[in-house]
Amino acid sequence: MAVLDSVVLMSQTGGSASPAAAHSAKHRRTASTVTAILLLTTSTTTPTAPLRPAPRHYYSPAHSWSPRHPSDLACGLPSLFSSTSGPRPAAVMMKNSLASRADLHSWLPSIPTIIPHRVRRKLRSKIRSRQSPATSLASLETSLSPADTLRSLRAHRWSFYDGQYLILIVLGIFSLSIIASPGPIFKTTVATLLLISLLLPVTRQFFLPFLPIITWLVWFYACGFIPSDWRPPIWVRVLPALENILYGANISNILSAHQNTFLDVMAWLPYGIIHFGGPVVFSMIMFVFASPGTVPVFARSYGYMNLVGVSIQLLFPCSAPWYENMYGLAPANYTIKGSPAGLGRIDKLFGIALYTPGFTGSPMVFGAFPSLHAGSAVMEALFMSHVFPRMRPFFVFYAMWLWWATMYLSHHYAVDLVGGSILAGIVFYVTKTKFLPRTQSSKMFRWDYDYKEVGEDPAEQGYALADFGHGPHDADDWTIGSSSSISSGSISPIEDSNSNWEGETLASHSDNEAKR
Repeated sequence: MAVLDSVVLMSQTGGSASPAAAHSAKHRRTASTVTAILLLTTSTTTPTAPLRPAPRHYYSPAHSWSPRHPSDLACGLPSLFSSTSGPRPAAVMMKNSLASRADLHSWLPSIPTIIPHRVRRKLRSKIRSRQSPATSLASLETSLSPADTLRSLRAHRWSFYDGQYLILIVLGIFSLSIIASPGPIFKTTVATLLLISLLLPVTRQFFLPFLPIITWLVWFYACGFIPSDWRPPIWVRVLPALENILYGANISNILSAHQNTFLDVMAWLPYGIIHFGGPVVFSMIMFVFASPGTVPVFARSYGYMNLVGVSIQLLFPCSAPWYENMYGLAPANYTIKGSPAGLGRIDKLFGIALYTPGFTGSPMVFGAFPSLHAGSAVMEALFMSHVFPRMRPFFVFYAMWLWWATMYLSHHYAVDLVGGSILAGIVFYVTKTKFLPRTQSSKMFRWDYDYKEVGEDPAEQGYALADFGHGPHDADDWTIGSSSSISSGSISPIEDSNSNWEGETLASHSDNEAKR
């Protein structure tokens, strides 16, 4: 120990060991001795090639990870008496020794590599939700100032996806121009009210996602005013032929062969009641229980699916089973009125003309393919299954129930149902990949969400590989698509944004504005 004290003392006094120097270093000798012992215990057998431990990661209060290399003092005594740097003061050595001991702890396995990712993610979410709770007041826009909308438009980052509004504007103007009734005063009033609703932030958050549905309804009504000379011929034999080729028989005629009042009512409920009120009810349920932003995405998906479906019906007009039952396979023309088919029995049962006037004067009499009744049911079932995965069998049953009702009431062939369901599936899965917020199983209400993840999770595969030892264990598990609103594909519903044009206050963001 005396030799060790001499070595330390010489390093402090430049080589002299006078009594005065020894007395002045009395209070520093103990600390220097401890430092030297630590350095000896951590030094390597090859002083000329000090071994550096692999850089580790530590968790910072800013929820970020950064590598930190050990100090030179943790690599051995040669760094004390380097010929290039010379002797170092005791205060510097003591400071570096503390850093060395802190680095020793970094050699131990870090907590994030021990606790599973999903457990850490759930714990972090609970902590953040307590620190910054999302309230219902913050989730809705209450401003009545058009200046806020103009400010949002100036701050909006325009992208390729904003071309959808140009398509809706062109289609809306064309529809209004060919509609003969009601007159121009009524059409101008409706268009003005719609523009005002888009200008006020408090109403824009509802009407902007609803815009595709409004365009679909106007487009569907305008189809009745398109001149017959502009429209293609009607296909009468195509769907029955496909029915026989694919299924070997006309399933609609088989299901509707046996009719009674009980079956009429059971078919009327999904086709004539739930189909029209279901989207509103499902939207309200998703608004309360789904991730913020789910309802606007559902509204857009529902509207665009019906827009595409009506356009296909206009370009590829086909007759329904009721036409075959009434006229056989005789050629059809656009002067033929529509028919309520099986719903006419419901009108007779209740003694009220609920469906006969509407189906007789339908603007799309020959719109059998694709079935938008089936497409709407499948779209609703997919979204509700996304929000409530455990209730998927119930929603599948609802879709199958409506499928049976459409064929029993002689409104569609089975091939129409397949076409509408495929259309709904394509729209949903494109939406889910790009825009639909992910559901977090630990959250029950929309107000429980402290962050939002949009689209498919690109890190799910990485997490799965890491569990099997193939992924990078030192990856930034806490920030990749989970903990920060600026991570890829995630956004916080309670943080301010530069642009509110897409209705973030309704928990929606621009179709291409996920914060990065």
